[in-house]
Amino acid sequence: MEEQRDLPKRPWDICQDVPIIEDEQTPWKMIKLLKIISLFAVAVIVFGSALCSKTSFLLLITLSNEGTKTLPPEQKPVALLCIGCSLIASSVFLFLKSIWKYDETSKLPRKTTSALVLFFEFLVSAGASILTIVAMPHLDIVTNVTIFNGVAVISAILQLVAQCSAKQRNRFLMPCIFGFIFILIGYVLFLLLYITKNPSDIKMAIWVGLAVGGSILVSFNSWESYLKKTISDNSSFTFLKNLCSDIEECQNILYILSSLLRIVVTACVIGAYVPLAKMDWSILTSIPSRETKIIAIIIGVQLISSTLCHWFALAACKMRALRRCFILPLYLASLAVMALLVIPVIVYYQDYRTSLNGTANINFTDYCKVAVDGRNQSLNDSVFQHLVLDVTHTLCFLDMSKIADICILTGSAVFWWIGFVLVTLYLWKLNVHRIERTQDLLIRRLYEGAFIEQSLLLNTRFDIQTKERIQKDVEQVKVYLCATMWHETYEEMMSIIISIFRLDEYRPKEDPKSNDFTFKAHIYFDDAFEAVGGSRHLNKYAKDLVKVIKEVFGIFKNIDQKLFKKQQQVPDQKIIQTPYGGRLIVNMPQGNKIVVHFKDKELIRHKKRWSQIMYLYYLLGWKLTRKFYTRWQQGEDEQKLKEQAQKKKHNTYILALDGDTDFQPASVMLLIDRLRIYPHVGAACGRIHPTGSGPVVWFQKFEYAVSHWLQKTAEHVIGCVLCSPGCFSLFRAEALMDDNVMKTYSTESKEASHYIQYDQGEDRWLCTLLLKQGWKVEYNAASDAYTNAPMDFKELYNQRRRWGPSTMANVVDLLGSTKIITKRNQSISKAFMFYQLFGMISSIMGPSTICLLVSGSLTFILNINSAAALVISVIPPAIYLGLCFKLKSDTQITIAAILSVCYAFLMLTVAISIIGSMLKEKTILTPSSIFIIFMAIIYLITAAMHPQEFNLVFYGFLYIICIPSAYLLLTIYSMVNMNNVSWGTRETKPAAGAAPPPALTPQTRAQKAKSICQWFISWVKCCKKSSQRFQGEQLSRSQDNTAQEPEQLEPEAQNTIVEDITITEEEQGCDLIIFAILLLAGWIEMLQSLYSDMKLQEDSLDQEEKEFWEELINEYLEPLPDDKEKQKKMDNELRELRNKINFSFFILNAFWLVATFIFQIFNSTFAICIPKLNLQLQETGDIIQIEPIAFMFILGFAVTVVIQFLAMLYHRIQTLIDYVAFVDTEPKERKKTGSQKSYLPGKRDEFSSNADSSYRSMEDLETNDRDIESQEDLMNQRDCSAL
Repeated sequence: MEEQRDLPKRPWDICQDVPIIEDEQTPWKMIKLLKIISLFAVAVIVFGSALCSKTSFLLLITLSNEGTKTLPPEQKPVALLCIGCSLIASSVFLFLKSIWKYDETSKLPRKTTSALVLFFEFLVSAGASILTIVAMPHLDIVTNVTIFNGVAVISAILQLVAQCSAKQRNRFLMPCIFGFIFILIGYVLFLLLYITKNPSDIKMAIWVGLAVGGSILVSFNSWESYLKKTISDNSSFTFLKNLCSDIEECQNILYILSSLLRIVVTACVIGAYVPLAKMDWSILTSIPSRETKIIAIIIGVQLISSTLCHWFALAACKMRALRRCFILPLYLASLAVMALLVIPVIVYYQDYRTSLNGTANINFTDYCKVAVDGRNQSLNDSVFQHLVLDVTHTLCFLDMSKIADICILTGSAVFWWIGFVLVTLYLWKLNVHRIERTQDLLIRRLYEGAFIEQSLLLNTRFDIQTKERIQKDVEQVKVYLCATMWHETYEEMMSIIISIFRLDEYRPKEDPKSNDFTFKAHIYFDDAFEAVGGSRHLNKYAKDLVKVIKEVFGIFKNIDQKLFKKQQQVPDQKIIQTPYGGRLIVNMPQGNKIVVHFKDKELIRHKKRWSQIMYLYYLLGWKLTRKFYTRWQQGEDEQKLKEQAQKKKHNTYILALDGDTDFQPASVMLLIDRLRIYPHVGAACGRIHPTGSGPVVWFQKFEYAVSHWLQKTAEHVIGCVLCSPGCFSLFRAEALMDDNVMKTYSTESKEASHYIQYDQGEDRWLCTLLLKQGWKVEYNAASDAYTNAPMDFKELYNQRRRWGPSTMANVVDLLGSTKIITKRNQSISKAFMFYQLFGMISSIMGPSTICLLVSGSLTFILNINSAAALVISVIPPAIYLGLCFKLKSDTQITIAAILSVCYAFLMLTVAISIIGSMLKEKTILTPSSIFIIFMAIIYLITAAMHPQEFNLVFYGFLYIICIPSAYLLLTIYSMVNMNNVSWGTRETKPAAGAAPPPALTPQTRAQKAKSICQWFISWVKCCKKSSQRFQGEQLSRSQDNTAQEPEQLEPEAQNTIVEDITITEEEQGCDLIIFAILLLAGWIEMLQSLYSDMKLQEDSLDQEEKEFWEELINEYLEPLPDDKEKQKKMDNELRELRNKINFSFFILNAFWLVATFIFQIFNSTFAICIPKLNLQLQETGDIIQIEPIAFMFILGFAVTVVIQFLAMLYHRIQTLIDYVAFVDTEPKERKKTGSQKSYLPGKRDEFSSNADSSYRSMEDLETNDRDIESQEDLMNQRDCSAL
C-alpha cells in the first residue's frame, strides 16, 4: 500500500508551483560588509580612545611634576585638581545613574555587606589617589606608563585561589602563576632602580613606597569578579554565598554609597596633599588664558576619550569581537602610549645633538641641564615642544647614558606588561554570547579613567577555563508559535505556513548542535466550522489551510527525489475530535510539530482575544503547570519543584503571530536573544513591514516606517514600548502568568469601555497589563516581519476605527496609573509619562491642528484674512462630523474618500506654493520655512540611517498630501463610530448580485437528532439500490488513488453565516444519499476523503486533557448567549459612552480653534513680531507675526521630534550591534542528501555560538518534562480502528 502511495498519480504532471522560501528581504551580504567595517571602526576607536585617555592623563601627571615648566610651580594645584577630576568622573556618572534607577523597591544591604564593600572601595580610592596625585608626579614617564600594569598583582592571587578551588584541570593556571611572578619582578626592578640610585634620598624612597603601596591597593578593584563568579560558587562558606547574593540584590544602593565614598576620599587626598606640598589653592582664580586652554583641552580629551573607550569596548564585547576589538587594542594601547611619549624625547635629543654640528660631545645628562631645565619658561614657542621637554625632564634623574639604568628601566616596564598580559590571558577564551548584558560582561559599572585599559580588562567577567572545552551553560528555552486565523486568503496562509516550516528546517528537533531552543507551532482557527445538513463541517478557509499545509510539506520534503517516485507524498498525520471542535497534528520534516486547533463557535467562544486566552491557559496552565503538579503528587520536594517551575516559566516564550505573518528564523532568534539576555523584559516586538500594492498600502508603508523609525525607537530608548503588536511579538511565560496579567486579560467585557479597551486593541491592552506589573517591553529593529496591510480605503478606515479609540483608552489608563507604574517599572519614569501625555494631547488636538494647517494654506493661496480662512477650513470637517452621526458607516467612508481627494489637491497646491514663496522672497528664514526644512532634514537623515528602507521616502509625498485624511477625517470617523465594536476587516464579501443569506438558527439537540433520523430512514430505503454502485466507486478510488474533491453541497461561507441545507423529497436521489453518509459520518471523514495525498488518521484526546478543555470552556470560553435585550442595552451604553467622549474630544478642539481665532482677530496685540532675514542673514525690513499659541505648539512638537531623532541615532547603533553580533553565529545551510537549501548566511562559531552551548543546568527538569511528554504521546498513539 505504501509503495502504491509513493507512485505518481499523474506522471505527466511533473511541474511544480513552488513559492519563494529563502530570505530575499534581508541584505545579508551588505550586512557582512557592514560588519567588517564596523568591527574595524570599533577596534580603531577603542585603541584610539584608550591611547588618548592614557596619554592625556600622563600629561596631567607630567604637568604636576615639580620641575616641569609648561605650568609654573604656583599653578601645579590646577593639574592636581584635574587629576582628581579624572579619578572621580566615572564615580559621578555612576552616582547619577544609580540615583536615576533608585526607587522604593531598592533593597538596603546588610551592615556586614556595606562595611566590606565600602572597606574595599576605600582601599581602592585611597590607593588610586595616592598613586596618581602624590607618587606618580615624582616618577619618570616610562614607569608611569607601565606601573598601572602592576595593578593586576592581587588579581593574579585571586585567580590562583579561584582556579585551585575549582579542582579542575585549568588551562590558564600556569600563565596566572608566571604573570604573578613577572609582576613581582617588575616591582623588584622598579625598587632597585630608584632606591639604589640615591639611597640617601628619603623623599624619593617615600614616593617609591607610596607608588608600590598605592598600586597594590588599586589592585583590590577587581575583587568582586572572583568572589561573585568563582570563589562563592566553589566555597562551602555560607557567608561568602550570602555576601554575593546581597551584593547582587542591593547593587544600586551599594553603587550610590561607594561612588560617594570615592568622591570624598579623592577630595580628601587632594585637599590634604596640596597644603603639605606647600601649594596654594588661591591660584585657581588667576590662571592665564593660555594655560587654561592647555589644561581644559587635556582634561576634556581625557574625560571624553575614557567614556568613549568604555562604551565602545562594551559594544565590542556585545558584538562578540572580544579579541579583535577589545583585548588586542587595549593590550597595544600601553605600548602605543609608550611609543608616543618616548619617541619624541629621543627625536628631540638627537635633533639637539645634530644641531651642535659635533662642536660638543653632549650626553643625556648635559642635555637635561642645558636644553630641558635651562630653557625659557615662557610659552611663546610651540606647546608640543614644551610638553616633550617636560616629559624629558622626568627622565633626567636617570643617567640614560648607562646601559644598566636603561636595562633596569626597560626590564621593569616589560615584566609589568607581560605579567599583566598573562594574568588577563583567560579573556582570549572567554565565551561571550550575543548582546550579552553589561552586568554579565563587566562585573562593575564603574571604570577607572586613570588606567582605562587595565580597569576594563580586569573588570571583565572571570570564568575558569578548563582544558576540556566546556561551554558556558545557557538554559534551553521553549518557544510556542501561536498564530490566530480567521478568514485569511490562500496566499496569506501560505506565507505563515512557509515561515513555520522554514523555522523547522532551521532548528531540527533532534539536532544536538542546535539545542538552544525548541519550538512547537499552534494555529488557532476561529469559526472553522459551518452547518451542513444537520452536521458541522470545516468551512472553505479551514480546508484551504489543510491544503496549504499539505503543499508546503511537499515543498520542504522534496529533497531527495527519484525520477518516478512521488515527490510530494506527505506522511500520515493525526486528526482529533475535541471539546472545542477539532485538532490536526502535523509532524514537519525535521521533527517539529504544527497543531491546528479548529474552533467551532457553537462550542467555544470565538474572536482573537479568546483564542489567545485559549492558548495561554492550554500551553501555560495545562502544558507547563500540570507537569509540576504531577511530579508533586508523586512525592517530589515542593520547594525544589517551585524553583524549577519558576525557571521553566522564565524560559518559556510565546511567539504571537497573525495568520498572514511572514518571518525568517533570524527574526525569531533576535527576539529570543532579547528575552534570554534581559530577565526583566516581558515582551519584545520586531519591525513590522506592511505588504501589498496600491496607494493605500504605500501610505501605510511610510506611516509604519516613521512610527518605527522615530516613535517606537524613542519609546524603547527612554522608556518602554507601549504596544507590542500581536502579529509578531515574543512574550515571556513568567510575565504572562504574573499577577493581574493573564487572569485580568481573561476578563469578559461587561461595560462599554471594556469593549473598546479590551477587544478592539487586545495586543495593546496586554502590554498595558505587563507594564503595570513592572515588565519591560522592548523593540528590536533587526527582527523583521511582514504582514498584509489593508489595500482599500474602506478596510483601512475600519481597521483604524478599532485602533484609534483602543490606543487612546490604554494610554489614558497608563497615564492615570503613573504613580503606580513609575514605582513598579524601573524603565518608566515620570519624564517618560510626561512625554506620553504630550503625545496624547497632540493626538487629541490633531483635528484642530489640521484645520489650522488648512487655514494657513487658504490664507497663503487665496490671500484672505487668517480668521476668515480659519472659518472656511472648519466648515467641511464640521459638516462631515454631523453627517457621521446620521449616515451609515459605508456612506461615511465614501464621503471621507471624496474629501480626502480634495484635501490632497489642496496640500499639493500648498506644498508647491510654499516652495514658490521661498524662491520669490529669497529667504528660508521664516518660521514655517525653517520648520518644514528642519522636518525634511530629520526625515531624510532618518531614512539614510535605514538604507534598506530608504526607498520608502518616495512614499512620503503621498503621506504628506494625505495628512488631512489621516489626522482629520479618519479621526472623526473613528471617534464617531467608537460604538461599533465589530472587527471590520477580513469580512467575506458575498457574490455580486447574490441575495444575502438568511440568518442561521442554531439547531437544538432534538432537531439534530430528528434530522439525522430522517436522513437515516431515507438511506435505508435506497440502500439496496446504491450499495453495489457505492462499492464500485470506492474500489475505483482506491485504484486511481487520486485526490479529487467531492462536490460541495453547501454554499460558500459569507460573513460566517451559512444556510442550512435541506434535502427535499425530489433531491433524495441515491447519489445525494451517498454524500449524506459522508456528511453524517462527521467532519473528520469528510476531511479524510478530500486529501488522499495526506492520510489523516483519527485519534482521540487523553481523558485528562478532555476534562481540562471542558473545565476551561465552562470557566472562561463558553459561547456567549445571544441575548437580544442585553445586546441592545450594551449598544445604548456604547452609544452613550461614544457621545460623552466625543463631546469632550471635540469641545477641546473647539476651544483650541476659538482661542486661535481670537488671537488671529487681535493679531496685532498678541502676535510675536520678529524681523524677516534674507539668506545673507540681513534684515529685509519686513516683520513676521507669529501667534504665541501656535508657536508654543510647534516648538513642543519640534522638541518631541528632536528627542525621537536622538533616540533613533542611539537605537541604530544598538541595532547595528545586534546585526553584527548575529552574523556568522547561526548556520547558513543544512545539508541534505542530494541538495542544499540556504536560509541564513554565515558559519557557526564552534566555541562561542549560542547554539553550541551546553545546557546542563536544566537537564533534570527537561528529562522529567520529556518523560511526561512521551507518556502523553504514547497515550495519544491509538489506532483508528480502536475507535
